[in-house]
Amino acid sequence: MKFKEVNKNVNKVDGLSLATGRAKFVDDVDFKDLLIIKFLKSPIAHGIIRSIDTSKAEKIKGVHLILHHNNCPYISHTTAGQGYPEPSPYDTYMFDKKVRYVGDYVALVAAETADIAEKALKKIKVEYEELPSILDPHYAMKKNAPIIHDERSSTGIYNKKKNIAGHVKVQVGNVERALKDSDVVSEFEVETHYSQHTPIEPHITITYLDEKGRLIIRTSTQVPYHVRRICAHVLDIPEKKIRVIKPRIGGAFGTKQEVYLEYYAGRVTLLTGLPAKIELTREEEFLSRTRHPMIVKIKLGASKKGILNVIDMDVISNTGAYGSHALTVMFNAGSKCLPLYKAENVRFVGTTVYTNLPVAGAYRGYGATQGYAALEQAMDVLAEKLNMDPVKLRLLNHIKKGETSPIFAALGEGKKGVPQYIKSIRLDDIIEWGSKKIQWEKRKPYTKKTGRYRKGKGMGIFMQGSGIPLVDMASASIKINDDGSFNLLVGATDLGTGSDTVLSQIAAEALKTTTDNIVIYSSDTDMTPFDVGAYASSTTYISGGAVKVTGEKVLTQIKKVAAEMLKCDIKDIECENRIAKNKKNNKKKTYGDIAKYGLYEKNQFQIGYIGSHISPVSPPPFMAVFAEIEVDIWTGKIKVLKYVCGVDCGTAIHPKLAEGQVEGAAVNGLSYALTEGYIFDKKGRMLNNNFQDYKIFNIEDIPKLEIKLFPSYEPSGPYGAKSVSEIGINGPVPVLSNALYNAVGVRPTRYPLSSEYVLKLLEEK
Repeated sequence: MKFKEVNKNVNKVDGLSLATGRAKFVDDVDFKDLLIIKFLKSPIAHGIIRSIDTSKAEKIKGVHLILHHNNCPYISHTTAGQGYPEPSPYDTYMFDKKVRYVGDYVALVAAETADIAEKALKKIKVEYEELPSILDPHYAMKKNAPIIHDERSSTGIYNKKKNIAGHVKVQVGNVERALKDSDVVSEFEVETHYSQHTPIEPHITITYLDEKGRLIIRTSTQVPYHVRRICAHVLDIPEKKIRVIKPRIGGAFGTKQEVYLEYYAGRVTLLTGLPAKIELTREEEFLSRTRHPMIVKIKLGASKKGILNVIDMDVISNTGAYGSHALTVMFNAGSKCLPLYKAENVRFVGTTVYTNLPVAGAYRGYGATQGYAALEQAMDVLAEKLNMDPVKLRLLNHIKKGETSPIFAALGEGKKGVPQYIKSIRLDDIIEWGSKKIQWEKRKPYTKKTGRYRKGKGMGIFMQGSGIPLVDMASASIKINDDGSFNLLVGATDLGTGSDTVLSQIAAEALKTTTDNIVIYSSDTDMTPFDVGAYASSTTYISGGAVKVTGEKVLTQIKKVAAEMLKCDIKDIECENRIAKNKKNNKKKTYGDIAKYGLYEKNQFQIGYIGSHISPVSPPPFMAVFAEIEVDIWTGKIKVLKYVCGVDCGTAIHPKLAEGQVEGAAVNGLSYALTEGYIFDKKGRMLNNNFQDYKIFNIEDIPKLEIKLFPSYEPSGPYGAKSVSEIGINGPVPVLSNALYNAVGVRPTRYPLSSEYVLKLLEEK
C-alpha cells in the first residue's frame, strides 16, 4: 500500500532538541531546598533486623529525615509496572524487618547534600541475625531450604514453603506418548544468566509538592500511569493527589517498568514538604532490576522426515528476592516461543522460584530470549540427528500464514491466552535472503576444520508479539488548532525508541496532513489520556492503533464542518494535504479555515476527540538470523565476523527507526551472549558491579551487521504495522551457540560465551 506519511523516514520530532542538548531529562530542573536520598543497604543475603539505631545519624546537621521499617507503613505491593490487577505477587514492602539479598533496602536518609546523607548512613547501627541463604534455584524448592517469604501479609505467592513465586503447566495432546512414538528425539538444556540493562541514564526520581499540595513525581519511567497507581497504594493517598511526569528518558530496556523508588521520594516529600531526589549510582543500578536467569529444558520429537510432532519445554526461572514480573516473564518463555513451530503435542511447565539474589524484572525480550536460547539449539541438535540441514528443518516446521497454534489460546502472559491465526508472515523470504547473504551452502561440518582459527556458521528463527491481547489498552487525544495544525496527546512513553515520531506519523496519515503539523505531548498523567506504558512491544501496535482511531474520528468532524461550509453532502468531501475539497465542483477549504469556522463562526465547537484501542490478538513479528564466527582454539575467544538479520514487522511506520531498533537489539543481545554476566561470591554479593569488570559492548565491539526489513501487511495493526523493538535481542545466544558448534564441535549450556568458558569446553572435549 502507498502512504503519504507512514512508511517514510521523516525527521524525528525530537531530533533537533536531542542533538542540540535542549531536551529535558529528569535532572534538568532546579529546585530550592532539594533533599538528596541515599539508602542503607543490607550487607547480608538473608537475615532479620533485630535492632536499628539512628540516633547518632539524626543529630548530623543537614539530615532532615531517616526512614526504616519501624517508622514506615507496612503495605504489601508489587513493583512490577503492569496492568491492574497485577499478576505478580504482592511480596514487597517499603521497608521490612527481614532482608532478602545483599543490597536490600534497610533505611534511607534524606539530607541537604549527598555527602551529608552518606555520612549519616555510616552512623546508623543495625544488628542482624543472619539466616541461611538460597543462591541456587534448585535448592530453593527442597524441603530443607529456608523460606524466603514467610510473612503472612504477602499475597499471590504460589507456594511460600517451597519458595515458588509462580507456576503453570499447560499441555496439548499426549506428550509422553508422542515422545515415545517419535522416530527421533532431541533433548537439550541451557542455563541463562543474570544481566543488567545498563541504561546511560540510571534510575532517577524527583518529587515535590505543587501550589495545591499535590505530590508531583518527575521520574524516568516506562509506565507513568502504573507509577501513579502503585504510589497511591503504597503511600495510602488518593490517586487524584498524585501527578506523574515522564520527561526525556536516557534508556530503559525494561528496567524502568519497575516502580520501586518513586514512593520513597514521595514519602520524604509528603513528610518534609520539601522536594526530594533519588539518583542511583552505577553500582546501585546493577542491583536495581535484572534479566531473569533461567534453566530451560527442551525435548523435541519428530518423524524420520523431520516433521515435528512434539515439543516439551520445562522452565525454572529465578526471580531473585522478590517476585517482580515473576509469573509473566516465565509464561513468555513458552508463549512467545512454542507457537513458532507446528506440533500436535505440546507441553509447557514453568516454575519461578525465589532466591537470595538480586531482583529480576522486565528486560527486552521478556522471557522469549531465554526460551529461544534452548529451543533454537534443540532444533539444531534434532537436525544433526536427522542428518538434515537446519534451514530445511525450520522451513518444514515453522508456522505459516493462515495457521494457528493451540499455545496461543492455552498460554498467555500470566493467564490463559487468546486464539489467533497468523495473517502476516515473510519468514520464508527472510530465510532465503539470509542463507544467501551468509553463503549457507558453503557451510562445512566442524569435523572438516583444522588450524588455530576455525570458522562456523549458525542460524535461528524467532517470533515475538505485539502487545498483550485483551489486556493492553491505550488512548489518544487530538484537537485541531486555528492554523490547521493538531495537538496530539498520548500516554505512550518514548524511551528513545522514537515513538513520539511514529505516533505523529500515524496521526498525520489519518488526518491527511503532514507530520510537522502534529504537535505531540506524551506521558503526563494530568494532561495525557491513559496508556499502559511502553512494554510488551505494544507502543506502535496498541498506542498507534489508538492514534489511528482518534485521527479518523477527528477527520470525520473536519469533513462535517467542511461540508457545512461548502454546502454539500459529507460524502462529497475529500481531504488531502490539509485541504478539504468538494469532489463535485473542486471548491476547497483549508484546515485552518475549517478550524476557525468551527471555533468562531457558526455551530461552534472544538474539533477533537479522545479515542481508545485494545486488540483481541497479538500478531507476532518474525525474524531469521544468520551469523559467521571465528574461534581461536588456543584461547577460546569468539570473533563475530558477520551478523545477518531479517525482520518482518509488517509496515515499518518509520523504516530507519525500525532498522535502528533491530540493530540496537542485536548489539544488546551480542553483548549479553558474549561478555555480560554477574559474578557472585559465596555469600551472594555481586563482585563486578561496575563497567570496569562488567563488560558491555561499545562501538568497537560491534561486528559487521546487515539488517533488512521485509514488509508485510498486518490487517489488525495501524496501517499494517506490528512490533519490532524486542525481537532482535532473541537471536545472538542460540545463533552464536549453533555457530560455535559448527566451528569446533562443542555446544554451550551456560553463558556468557567468554574465552575462559569456551576454552574449558574445548579442553573437556
